[in-house]
Amino acid sequence: MKALVTGGAGFIGSHLCDALLAEGNEVVCVDNFFIGTRENIAHLHNKSNFKFYENDVCDLGILSGIFAKENIDFVFHLAANSDIQASALNPAVEYYNTYSTTFTLLECIRLHNVKKLFFASTSAVYGEKDGANVAEDTALLTPISYYGGAKLGSEALISAYAYMNDLSALVFRFPNVIGSRLTHGAVFDFIKKLKADNSHLQILGDGEQSKPYMHVSDLVNAILRFRDVPQGVTTYNIGVGSQTRVTRIAEIICEELGLQNVSFDYTGGRGGWKGDVPKFQYDLTKIHKAGWNPRFSSDEAVRLTVKEVLA
Repeated sequence: MKALVTGGAGFIGSHLCDALLAEGNEVVCVDNFFIGTRENIAHLHNKSNFKFYENDVCDLGILSGIFAKENIDFVFHLAANSDIQASALNPAVEYYNTYSTTFTLLECIRLHNVKKLFFASTSAVYGEKDGANVAEDTALLTPISYYGGAKLGSEALISAYAYMNDLSALVFRFPNVIGSRLTHGAVFDFIKKLKADNSHLQILGDGEQSKPYMHVSDLVNAILRFRDVPQGVTTYNIGVGSQTRVTRIAEIICEELGLQNVSFDYTGGRGGWKGDVPKFQYDLTKIHKAGWNPRFSSDEAVRLTVKEVLA
């Protein structure tokens, strides 16, 4: 097939491009380097079945031209602002990069009669549930971050476009995804801080924030396995059953760097910033019943990621 990957130069998108190419597919990548980097896809430019467009997914005219030229079979939509903390200061970042990219892409899908879509959603659509085990059919979705709100709005658009245009859409609600090519988040920030000063580490919040961390290789494996869904919208929580505390992340990084007696300085409070969900878990029964389980636990994913980043 010929697959379009929006945000394909990003952390997750570039890994997905790798996997699709390894299957023998043609891949068309669209990215404006808002978060993605040239380095993430530099190794792909010599491949005959890979094509890259440095364009903004929100530009309907340009994106429609790419659809017309490339004759796309399947769309994988990962273009978004994935740094929740960054958009807390500027909600327009999410409106433009997360919500508007989805609308523009869906219009191109409609105009060019593409019938298959994968959408990268997020656990942030559930909001603050105080550690409750939430399932896909949870009735009350109350995001507390602009990111979660924009993703939930995108899910609603996909539902309408799927019904009106007979689409087959797969929606994954991600947890914290980590691995090589990471660009932000606790693992990335802690390593950067400790390389600059290995005597102490500032940790936002009280360090007791606890969330599931999933390795990107497990996520990509699941995307490829479940991509062919019936007409309509199929939604899965995707992730791991275990969780990792923020302080434990710092400890693992210190262990891998060979550092001892590092002072951890906490800023205090349950969350690291406004809109942060300090404790989160969700129900994975649906995807487990479908026969999928991750290879790595949350702690294992953190340690593997630290090794990959340091390497």
